[in-house]
Amino acid sequence: MNKVPEEISRILRERDNFVLMTHLHPDGDALGSLFGLAEILERMGKKVFRYLEEPVSHLYDFLPGCHLGQTDIVALQNFMTAANGNVAAVSLDCGDCDRLGREKRELLHLHPFVVIDHHRGHRDFGDFRWLDSRRSSTGEMVYELAMALGEVLSYDAAFNIFVAISTDTGSFRYESTSPRTLRIAAELVECGVHPEEVAGLVYDNYSLQRLRLMEQVLGSLELFESERLAFISLTHKMLADCGAKPEDSEGFINYLRALSSVKVAVFLKETKEGGISVSLRAKGGCDVSDVAAGFGGGGHRNAAGFRMFGQSLQQVRESVLAALSKALG
Repeated sequence: MNKVPEEISRILRERDNFVLMTHLHPDGDALGSLFGLAEILERMGKKVFRYLEEPVSHLYDFLPGCHLGQTDIVALQNFMTAANGNVAAVSLDCGDCDRLGREKRELLHLHPFVVIDHHRGHRDFGDFRWLDSRRSSTGEMVYELAMALGEVLSYDAAFNIFVAISTDTGSFRYESTSPRTLRIAAELVECGVHPEEVAGLVYDNYSLQRLRLMEQVLGSLELFESERLAFISLTHKMLADCGAKPEDSEGFINYLRALSSVKVAVFLKETKEGGISVSLRAKGGCDVSDVAAGFGGGGHRNAAGFRMFGQSLQQVRESVLAALSKALG
């Protein structure tokens, strides 16, 4: 696996102010990596601005330091002014600069701009990049970065990184889980992290609205190709009927992967921007990152996604079904 590039270690040692960011609608890996690295840098005596497009979802409001995330671009500009040029930006777990959000242009004007990501379909951006698709998660890479910097992890940093790794590996169930991943997890447990506590906070935190939404979404189940392809859908009406939020649907797609016959699971979601978000999860021989790339998206072999605009949910379903049917042979 790739080692931490020396120029990135040098930037993190030499600069005194940092702007950390991640992708839109951040998951556990994105948030855990961001808040974990922020804690590491602050223990090095650095000042850190944790930029997020939106406040942290209630699904992850247990992460240490999550209350320090900021969504105000003016506050970011003031931070930059005070830094007086002694600053660096770090993008975490973001495979495409378009996923940085509505302030993308402002963020990309920050230099030097460091990118740390493990997505196979990464689209190069930034000044310095550390990309390693063999890593289980960006959280795993943040751990390696801390070791390269010679830093001893605090409990808060270890907790955030453990959440990042455990969520992106499906609690260490996915094929991306390597011997190194498990060794890192063991080191984090030695820092005081309790896996059962993390599992409880991540998986046993449903609201009634989330449970009702799950009922509706799983009720939309459709099976194709001799039950090898499974589709579920989320509409604005479902959210309104349940009083739920879009983030309440996180993880629903994993229930489809649990079906013994299913090789690829697909989750279609209407977005507030008027498009259709498509999430793909696979087990076995189908590389869904290739399928996603055909629609302008990307990801990993067993987990990928993309967005489409100007088409109805039904039209997107038909296009994705055709592509996946061909990929499955």
